[in-house]
Amino acid sequence: MYIYELRDWPRLDWDREGLSAPLAAVRHRQGRLIGHMEALGFRLRREAVLQTLTADVLKSSEIEGEGLDPEQVRSSIARRLGMDVGALQPADRSVEGVVEMMLDATRNYGEPLSAERLFAWHGSLFPSGRSGMSKIASGAWRDDRRGPMEVVSGPIGQQRVHFEAPAAARVDGEMRTFLEWFNGGTEMDPVLKAGLAHLWFVTVHPFDDGNGRMARAISDLGLARSEGSAQRFYSMSSQIRQERGAYYDILESTQRGGLDVTSWMAWFLGCLSRAIEGAQSTLDGVLRKARFWEAVADSPLHERQRLVLNRLLDGFAGKLTTSKYAKLAKCSQDTALRDILLLMERGILVRNPEGGRSTSYALAEL
Repeated sequence: MYIYELRDWPRLDWDREGLSAPLAAVRHRQGRLIGHMEALGFRLRREAVLQTLTADVLKSSEIEGEGLDPEQVRSSIARRLGMDVGALQPADRSVEGVVEMMLDATRNYGEPLSAERLFAWHGSLFPSGRSGMSKIASGAWRDDRRGPMEVVSGPIGQQRVHFEAPAAARVDGEMRTFLEWFNGGTEMDPVLKAGLAHLWFVTVHPFDDGNGRMARAISDLGLARSEGSAQRFYSMSSQIRQERGAYYDILESTQRGGLDVTSWMAWFLGCLSRAIEGAQSTLDGVLRKARFWEAVADSPLHERQRLVLNRLLDGFAGKLTTSKYAKLAKCSQDTALRDILLLMERGILVRNPEGGRSTSYALAEL
């Protein structure tokens, strides 16, 4: 029996006294992080928000097994935030759709969540009306024409069903109840409401696809409400991606359990706490980047060099070679080598110990 089949669904309950201490700790960490970020100044805060939102979009898609191009995601977000990050890359419609949903959730957190808004999010995720090779109902509740909505794993013929969602005939009524609760005023702490909303939405599973990403967007909207701020300095999706196994395990056990969802709420608070702690790495990266550009402020650099240096500062995968520089900067290898040699002369790049065909370069310690 699934949780939604129980007689008193959706009257979910949890141990309020038992969760009061972890909730207070999370709220304290939220306040400290926001205070720390406010002290950075406008420019560095925007860079931190850009990095956080980029990670959020990438990791939320990775949880569902979909890889997006990091540079396209970063460029799409920067364009919408009005930030000049140099050499913006055009983004695929699939990337633009995920970014549109996430930014609407966080920037317009004060707006009511409605069926029409959810349909718009879903339509932006699946503009072609297809998920992979399969045709789906885009921007509409699922209809189960292809059978029950199931969450499965394993090869065909040996699949394991982790969850079967309520029948499509129930979805409209279930979502009316959910949206009335989500938009209504309650005495529940907004952080707890964000966690409960995630569980509730993904249990109803109202769409043919994209339910996990939309549940996480709803959580982000709820967390933005809890802070009264559209600026995101930590990424729940990044933390969930790190804990993906535990995430699916707690979801499955909760959806097969009773109406007491204390275990889910405790896991959500713990995951959120670890996400906030992880924001320190974002802050460290932003400050490192700021110190780097201050150190090279007197060095004449052109757009190609700035583009590649920014990629290195953002955590370039692998080692920088002449061919990779040429690909990033969209120039010939001869031009790439000249750029690199100039950067070495100015003490900005250093050659790594390997030579010959393995010659590569790294940022100097400035």
